[in-house]
Amino acid sequence: MWLQSIVAPAIIAGATAFFAASCTTNTAQIQELMAPTDTATVAVFDSELIYTEMGRMKIKVYAPVTRYYQFAEDPFTNFDEGIELNTFDDKMEIESRITAKFAQHLDKQDVWVARNNVVAQNFKGEVLYTEELYWDQKKRIIYTNVNVHIKTQDGHVFGRGLISDDSFSNWEVKEPYDGEIEFDQ
Repeated sequence: MWLQSIVAPAIIAGATAFFAASCTTNTAQIQELMAPTDTATVAVFDSELIYTEMGRMKIKVYAPVTRYYQFAEDPFTNFDEGIELNTFDDKMEIESRITAKFAQHLDKQDVWVARNNVVAQNFKGEVLYTEELYWDQKKRIIYTNVNVHIKTQDGHVFGRGLISDDSFSNWEVKEPYDGEIEFDQ
């Protein structure tokens, strides 16, 4: 019994000394751990975003999960569980559609990045399949440097790299080739 009364306080004293010695008062480390740059400031589920120009809907985005990183050095929005993005012409008809399993919008550059099973379709019915696609809203172009497969009314086009207007109606494959390419499922 007397052993328990000596051992318990000794264990408590030792643990207290260990924790006190391992704590730090380095404020820079504490601020780094608490910095909100790596933390989403807004998280929205089943979101639908609509962008307008002069009162007309130009872009409509649907995403199961949207996370906005407002305090990052370069603020961005992640669409971690995929995205469906539609662009509209002046008659409010769908001009193009892009789907992907992941997307990101970089605020300062005004660039969208779509990755993983990216599919883009234009009003002509042409369909682009790729693993990565960029849309520069300022320059009004879409582009990629990876493998592409485009299904057209006349057949199929394969190649590496693509540049197009942002409606995907006037496109050019940078390095066309014959054959087939495989994409991740």
